Amino acid sequence: MQYFDVCNGDADGLFALHQLRLATPRDAVLITGPKRDNALLQRVQARRGDHVTVLDLSFGVNRAAALALLARGVTIDYIDHHVATNLPRHPLLHAQIDTAPDVCTSILVDRRLAGRHRAWAVAAAYGDNLPGAAHQLARLAGLACADEARLRELGENVNYAGYGDSLNDLLIAPAALYARLVPYTDPLDFIAACPLLATLGASRREDLGLACAQRPAGASSGTEVYALPDERWARRVRGAFANRLALAAPDRAHAVLTLAVDGTWTVSVRAPLAAPAGADRFCRRFGGAGRAGAGGIAGLPRAAFDTFVAAFQAAFPGARETASAHPSPRD
Repeated sequence: MQYFDVCNGDADGLFALHQLRLATPRDAVLITGPKRDNALLQRVQARRGDHVTVLDLSFGVNRAAALALLARGVTIDYIDHHVATNLPRHPLLHAQIDTAPDVCTSILVDRRLAGRHRAWAVAAAYGDNLPGAAHQLARLAGLACADEARLRELGENVNYAGYGDSLNDLLIAPAALYARLVPYTDPLDFIAACPLLATLGASRREDLGLACAQRPAGASSGTEVYALPDERWARRVRGAFANRLALAAPDRAHAVLTLAVDGTWTVSVRAPLAAPAGADRFCRRFGGAGRAGAGGIAGLPRAAFDTFVAAFQAAFPGARETASAHPSPRD
């Protein structure tokens, strides 16, 4: 039997996998990638009797590949918090999916393990922009305030590290980052021993400073839309900036767009933190995916910018739309 571990390359995916492997060590083939590279099951070359663990990846995006693996006699353990439409019933599929807005995949793994490695789940929840859930876990774990702050920094830095449209945008590949954390049972020891994390933190703050200097390309009383420049830093900070905007204005929905190499838009969407619902439904209208509070879209045509903004404002309505101070970046 061969084992495969397939996970999202952000903090939630990597830390969910690490919790599992601390509890149940396995010699497994790791398949991961940048945050938006989430159609990963199609890369699994498994045969009858093999076992695949999938973490923090939309089942809808991976459904066809999952069905093909099941048909070949491959067992799949699927743990996720994204909306899963048309989830099949199959004796080889073991799915633990919870789409509650205050849940991430690492929290689901924490529940499965009864909190055995909870500090990693705290970091993951902070990285996934779930500060309330993260703080609650930190209290259950009895963490000191200073240690909780370190875990928050860890989660946010590792989440930032996973964003980009290709490995060329990233400061470190998710697989390489996972290899660095594998030796550590305690994330606080990992923080102390890994100078790369400080480099990621400095880069994240620098990129956020550049993003915060931008003005919205479209706004209403219920939304803000940002179209960042065609730069590597913009693609790296897209998710962190969206999270920052959501925390700063919890009554608004936010969308952050960056240009991909092929000229289309890649989009990070955040529903209002005060009412974290609808991001997944909205993103699916444009071929994307996600969860109730956050989602993403890849390959949005550049000419569809105005259509996207209008649909976004209608999906998350406010009292009155305000005109953008800048012309549409579609031109």
